[in-house]
Amino acid sequence: MRIVLFFLAAFVTAALLSYTMKTDRKMSVSPKETIVSCYPEDIREIAKMEAATKEFAALHPDPLYFKVKDPKGKTVSFKTPDGGNGSGYEIRNEKKTKNFLFVIHEWYGLNDYIKEEAELLSTELDNVNVIALDLYDGKVATTADSAMKYMSGVNSQRLENIIKGALAYAGSDAKIYTIGWCFGGMWSLQASILAGKQGAGCVMYYGRPETNISKLQQLNTDVIGFFANQDRSITPERVTEFENNMKTAGKTLTVYRYDAGHGFANPSNPIFNKQARDDSHEKTLAFLKARIK
Repeated sequence: MRIVLFFLAAFVTAALLSYTMKTDRKMSVSPKETIVSCYPEDIREIAKMEAATKEFAALHPDPLYFKVKDPKGKTVSFKTPDGGNGSGYEIRNEKKTKNFLFVIHEWYGLNDYIKEEAELLSTELDNVNVIALDLYDGKVATTADSAMKYMSGVNSQRLENIIKGALAYAGSDAKIYTIGWCFGGMWSLQASILAGKQGAGCVMYYGRPETNISKLQQLNTDVIGFFANQDRSITPERVTEFENNMKTAGKTLTVYRYDAGHGFANPSNPIFNKQARDDSHEKTLAFLKARIK
């Protein structure tokens, strides 16, 4: 019996060592980066693991106080495929339309800043319903410490179910547009992938790009991305890799890079860069207006 256990332990150790070596070869990480070399096929899990590190938290100063002005939206609820309920902050267009813009929050959660962004987009864009999805099921962080806990603790399948529930809420004949920042930038791309043939436009701000070519091939829409050259998480090298992967997948990606830090587009972030934010916002509107019919 001891001999059998010895050989079993040796086999498991060898397998783990082989997996680690393959992972290390597949994902080269510089000393300055905080990525953990596990789950090489699922960037959502990598993002969760990175969110649990102090290095990643350091990229996100505690947000400044922000209160949504003259809110016109309302909280809506919808069923999710896992038998639960999802929710979002929705601003319905005055005219009936089958166009929906999913706004996806940063790692802090669906706070007033994101609601304000949803309100702003609803006034600047025509013929679209805007809904800011709540991927944290009601939890909102006010500090980097609590945001770290929420993002690293999310269940990716639950997030998928919330998005699928939102897609069902919009309807099978709806055109889906997505926009998000940081955690939401990553999930903006993931939501557009999940939207399949309904996908009509994807905007992502400094979010972790998908690296799986087969998943990128499921995109039915062009993507525009805004990234920061000083970002120590989504580095310029990762952005270049994303451009190459999208080209390999046969998809159209337009990238803009700014001499700014992670979170530059958020006025409630102490690292806010107004010039980069204004330019990226103008380009975002042009991208969406060209596609919302």
